[in-house]
Amino acid sequence: MSDTLKFEPSERQFGPFYKYMQKEEVTDVDYNGKKLWITDLIRGRYCAEENISESFLTQFIHDIANCINKPFNRANKVLEADTKEFRISIVHDSVAISGTSICIRKSPPKVRNTVSSLLKNQFCSEEILNLLVNCVHAKMNFVFGGEPNTGKTEATKFFMQFIPDSERVITVEDSLELHYGEIKPDSDHIELRIEKGFSYTDAIKTCLRQNPKWLMLSEARSAEVVSLLEQWSTGVNGFSTIHLDDLKKLPDRILNMMDYVADADRMENRIYESVDIGILIRCIKREDGRLYRFIDQLCFYSREQEQNKIYMIVTEQKLVSKKLPDEILKKFERAHITDLFSCQVVREKMRREL
Repeated sequence: MSDTLKFEPSERQFGPFYKYMQKEEVTDVDYNGKKLWITDLIRGRYCAEENISESFLTQFIHDIANCINKPFNRANKVLEADTKEFRISIVHDSVAISGTSICIRKSPPKVRNTVSSLLKNQFCSEEILNLLVNCVHAKMNFVFGGEPNTGKTEATKFFMQFIPDSERVITVEDSLELHYGEIKPDSDHIELRIEKGFSYTDAIKTCLRQNPKWLMLSEARSAEVVSLLEQWSTGVNGFSTIHLDDLKKLPDRILNMMDYVADADRMENRIYESVDIGILIRCIKREDGRLYRFIDQLCFYSREQEQNKIYMIVTEQKLVSKKLPDEILKKFERAHITDLFSCQVVREKMRREL
């Protein structure tokens, strides 16, 4: 778990990393012990021609370690820290035998995506975008799946902006990436940070006594997913992300994250009952070198007549069905949403963006 730096990054402290950290389109700055690699939303991943000197590395690591008052040596091989916008991870050269490894992840406190940009860049069709915003209004539970760096967190930030300000949102994170309070400063929100002595499971269980309407887990990684599902099953709604390559594998993926499941069948049933929507995001590099992110799969999970079912709506980017589970239709009905694939809020937001 990372500690918070007591200073904001500057060119003096971050040297050759700094100019890339300031670029709007850059999401990651990684040094592998020999070369500096940049992840860019438009250009993709490329090697930067920068001279990273040993003297700079020594001073940089020394400053980070001193700032958070943590040792970094053969006995303490990992150093992690963050600021409001950056997450820093450093691995010692005693285990990173190719050389000290430094990863700087950028997560700005704003929503990068807009309705217009998502449609222009063919992230999904307007019908699907309307459906998903309607799902937020109908208070459904979302899981965003995909491989690393596909844009799961940015998709989460985009859709969470449609939650009414009056509905209390609690976010649970170890490194602050969702920035809910800065994106929606007038909303009723609580941001919980994981630290030593306050685990994900502790935080999720604490949430129930804080009157949440929404519970956002930045990433489901381990056994805390049991507590998340328990909360969602009580009527609390929420979003989470997960590393995944196919939505049909989601129930097995969640079961595998649990330390021990005495009744695996019962837990699988709870997954189908508690998770409403699965969204799989993919990222590919086009021939022109630009990155292209898109919804490759979209489905609804449902437990009906003691059977677990998956309703695939989008497969390989194509709308393949508009048939939704009865329980999902009831949620739309309770929210007074009748035209599921049309959304006035989306149309108004698009007009304001033009």
